[in-house]
Amino acid sequence: MSVERQLKEQFAENREIVDALLADGSEPDAEYTIEHHFSATNFDRLEKAAVDAFKLGFEVNDAEEMELEDGSVIFCFDAIAYHKLEAPLLDKACEQLIQLAVKQKVDYDGWGTYFVGDDVDMDDEEDDEENADSFH
Repeated sequence: MSVERQLKEQFAENREIVDALLADGSEPDAEYTIEHHFSATNFDRLEKAAVDAFKLGFEVNDAEEMELEDGSVIFCFDAIAYHKLEAPLLDKACEQLIQLAVKQKVDYDGWGTYFVGDDVDMDDEEDDEENADSFH
């Protein structure tokens, strides 16, 4: 797939994800942790991509080794940014990181974040689990 097509598809996906999170009630003005995912079969290439992402201002976590269902092994890391959940900010980051992935011959596997809002409360979920166990 060409870089232009990959960017076009990623930009459309960015809008879909942002719209879905906001429609579900996630806070529009909150600062989000955005985790951009990278993977490669070649550790050295992945390491170079991590260094480049760091130079672009992203926080980079340690690379991990992951075994796939077919038994093959890949290496992966996340480049992390903190900002509002806004498509133009995501588009800019994705464009930089997709170009970086192409340059270093690694895979850019998209991004993820977490719902931010009052509807998610871990204590309530734990209470629900405890109560579910007590009602028979």
